[in-house]
Amino acid sequence: MVDMLCQRCNQNRATVHITDVPEKREQHLCDDCAEKVGVIIKQSHHTANEILQQFIKQKTGLGGAEDLACPKCGLTFKEFQLKGLLGCPNDYAAFQSVLSPLIQRAHEGAVHHVGKVPATAEDTVRRQTGLLRLRRELQEAIEAENYERAANVRDQIRNLELQ
Repeated sequence: MVDMLCQRCNQNRATVHITDVPEKREQHLCDDCAEKVGVIIKQSHHTANEILQQFIKQKTGLGGAEDLACPKCGLTFKEFQLKGLLGCPNDYAAFQSVLSPLIQRAHEGAVHHVGKVPATAEDTVRRQTGLLRLRRELQEAIEAENYERAANVRDQIRNLELQ
C-alpha cells in the first residue's frame, strides 16, 4: 500500500485503515486520530473473551444499567460486563434495555435468539420450542403484513399442535 497521510489530521502517516462495508467507505488514519475516534490500537494479544468484554463496555454504555440484576440467577449487569457471559436465559429479559442494541448490531437487526434444542431433549420440549418459534414468526409476518407467510406459518403451527 502506498504511504498516505491521515485523513483526519493531514499530518501523520496513515497506519490504520478502516473499511465500512455496508456504506462502502474507507478511512485512513494515524494511530493518534484512530484512538481519538474510538479505535483501540494495542500490540498485545487478547483472548476472544477479552475482546467481547471490551466490545460490550463500548457499545452498551451503562446509563444506570449497573443496578440491573436478573431476578432468577442474580447476575448483575456489572458482572456480565466483567465476564462477558450471561448466567441464564432470563438475563436477556433482565438486561433487555442495554442488550437489545448490542444484539441488533451484532446480528444485523435481529433481536430474537432462536437457539438450539439439545439432542437429549424430549419430543415435548422440541415441539414446544418449535411452537414458540413459529408463533413468533407468525407475529412478525402479521406485523410485516406478509399474509402469505403468515398463513404458511399458521398451517405449520396447526400441524405441530396435532402431533
